[in-house]
Amino acid sequence: MPTRLLLIRHGQSEWNALGRWQGRADPRLTDFGRAQAAEAASRMEGIEALVCSPLRRANETACIMAAALGIDDDVEVVDDLIERDCGEWTGLTVVEIDAQWPGDLAAWRTPPGFEPDAHVIERVHLALREIGRRHPRRTVAAVSHGGLMWVLRRSLGGADEPIKNLGARWIEIDGDDLALGDEVVLLPDPATVSVAAEEQA
Repeated sequence: MPTRLLLIRHGQSEWNALGRWQGRADPRLTDFGRAQAAEAASRMEGIEALVCSPLRRANETACIMAAALGIDDDVEVVDDLIERDCGEWTGLTVVEIDAQWPGDLAAWRTPPGFEPDAHVIERVHLALREIGRRHPRRTVAAVSHGGLMWVLRRSLGGADEPIKNLGARWIEIDGDDLALGDEVVLLPDPATVSVAAEEQA
């Protein structure tokens, strides 16, 4: 049996709420993001272990889920699940990027320091295979980032579409082979998640 891995994007961060590109920057979750993580955990069944990126927004999401699921093992940090480096676009909004690099975003001409797709694919494929070796025949959840998940999905033949907070997809890991599984809807209607928490974000 392969290892089944549910790859999940973290909850809303402070910079998500402001529309800023994050990359390797390390903002925290908003209160709404924490509520999203708890709500998503209520729809996760059969998870035996949790791993995450080293960035706080992913680690906090994973720890909230682990507590809600009653998983006693520590959440394992996997360095290569970190978000791609956005280089000089880090911290900027789309409007600011377009103003400083006219037309580059639409044409996907990336700035100095932006991690290439090929490097993201190499490191995330290696990371997932290592998770498979560490958790053979188990069902694992991994909390990571939208940019990394977008590149991985395309590398495995998936759609070229943005990934929302708490977007999730199954990955099957069978030795060195990775296969894209079904998409999972953990937040059927994100607008209904803890309105009181959203107002505090």
